[in-house]
Amino acid sequence: MSIEKNPQERLRWYGRRRGHKLRPRRQALVDNLLPRLRLEPAPEGASLDLAGLFPGPVSGIRLEVGFGAGEHLAAQAQIYPDAGFIGCEPFINGVASLLALIEEDGLTNIRIFDDDARELLPCLPEAGIGKVYVLYSDPWPKKRHQRRRFISDATLKMLARTMADGAELLVASDHMDYISGVLELMTRHADLSWQARSKRDWTEPPPDWVETRYEAKAKEQGRKPVYLRFLRNPRDQERDRENTC
Repeated sequence: MSIEKNPQERLRWYGRRRGHKLRPRRQALVDNLLPRLRLEPAPEGASLDLAGLFPGPVSGIRLEVGFGAGEHLAAQAQIYPDAGFIGCEPFINGVASLLALIEEDGLTNIRIFDDDARELLPCLPEAGIGKVYVLYSDPWPKKRHQRRRFISDATLKMLARTMADGAELLVASDHMDYISGVLELMTRHADLSWQARSKRDWTEPPPDWVETRYEAKAKEQGRKPVYLRFLRNPRDQERDRENTC
């Protein structure tokens, strides 16, 4: 389903889309492998057939928003070969890095949306996603730029619609001002519940965590990552709230 909006209100992407010139091998992957793995938005009025994106049956669909160089996404696809993965990343150099990992490891359970994830979310079916990763997205630290952050009331609403009951939304960052802002937004969202019960729940990564090069660099520089884990509340709770209004 395409996003209906006034031309003056089209989504604007503020990050980089391209860095240094790709080496010939990686450019060849972008030219030849990416078209086979690229996820195209569904026609207007339709939702994507997520299960049909992959060559065989999948146990569930996981979404990673802004996969960077793709280390985490590729590793998760290896850990959970029965799951289907969708990775969103507009930065072509990062896409090329993921393509190299896919080719090297022979991964068949990853599909790529090489554009702004906000363009894809309205095309995903309701309750179709079992887990969402938003890892180390740009914190846009200056106050005048904070409206550019991916996590917002609008995107949380779209994510909650696409997430299955009990699905997990995992947000990781080493920027404490960003974490504070995101935590405020997410804890007041009626469809999400924070799972932290002790400090360890947000200072230690999940058991299946795969460290990215960015995270390793942050730790070397003395910055401590935070991991926010939220679950999608059952939809019958929404109906109960509506019935009591």
